[in-house]
Amino acid sequence: MTRRNRLAAPIAAAVGGLVTAAGLLAGPQATAAPQHHNVAPAHQLATTQQARAKVRDYWTPQRMRAAHTLKVGPSSSWHPDKVAQGKPTIVKGANGHGKNRSSSTNTGGPWTGGGKVVATTGKVFMTLQGVDYVCSGSVVPAQNKSVVTTAGHCVNEGPGDFVTNFEFVPGYNNGRAPYGEWSATEVATTGQWAQQGDFNYDVGFAVVAPLNGRYLTDAVGSQAIGFNQARGQQVYAFGYPAAAPYNGQTLDYASGVAGNDTYGGSDDLSLKTNLTGGCSGGPWFQNFDESTGTGTQTSVNSFGYTSQPNVLYGPYFGSVIQNAYNQVQVEQVD
Repeated sequence: MTRRNRLAAPIAAAVGGLVTAAGLLAGPQATAAPQHHNVAPAHQLATTQQARAKVRDYWTPQRMRAAHTLKVGPSSSWHPDKVAQGKPTIVKGANGHGKNRSSSTNTGGPWTGGGKVVATTGKVFMTLQGVDYVCSGSVVPAQNKSVVTTAGHCVNEGPGDFVTNFEFVPGYNNGRAPYGEWSATEVATTGQWAQQGDFNYDVGFAVVAPLNGRYLTDAVGSQAIGFNQARGQQVYAFGYPAAAPYNGQTLDYASGVAGNDTYGGSDDLSLKTNLTGGCSGGPWFQNFDESTGTGTQTSVNSFGYTSQPNVLYGPYFGSVIQNAYNQVQVEQVD
């Protein structure tokens, strides 16, 4: 279970079913693990063109700049279980999956390398209980060409309400939206997050509506996504950290070898970095190619312990998250 603002984390970043704002999504089951269905409360989504226009109108430049970062972290009562792991799987993105592995180490700073990651990573804006927040997100391959990954706490309190006014701005840069502003028709997370606030499963998804007659991946491409991959790999984490020393206006990153959570006992991956609030939901890539800006996403920025500065944690993409992805990526898009 989470307690918002109880742990002033530097960033707010088993077997289970997918929980969405509209209930459980139908779709093919992943073969790696059976599914346990949990029903979460519904919330209002932008399911019509008129509603989506209102969301875009809502997010004025002033509101975007004033949006708060989320500060969440595990409560003292959290007792994480081991994450179910199945057959290693990679779904190739429209931009490839990072054939040339880069191996630099950087604890945090601006991304100046260019490449596809600039277009496929973006800022997420949403409202929760009347307060505007900001996170980060990434475009992944999907049959519906419309899926954004983010953190579970960027779509649902865990447990608690779902967000409203969810908007994704790929390629955001100093207030500019070079690829447009994409409103979500649906947001989703794992049952473990929505019902229990389990940080092992702090992953969220958004299905965004077409914009100007184009699907999201047709407009910006997509990165590969991998499940049940080997631990201890070189990773690159991206996002829009907004708390000092960052300002949330440009794409930042960190890189290094991912470790395990030997501090709090979760099954999450760890990375030494000073990325701050606002980077929540940004992608972690294995096999990242700095020359092309492509890689295979295997986690998202999730949380940090207040008593362990400059370490960021991200959930391991195992069978549960694979099942959730398998369902949301075939959801119908109007």
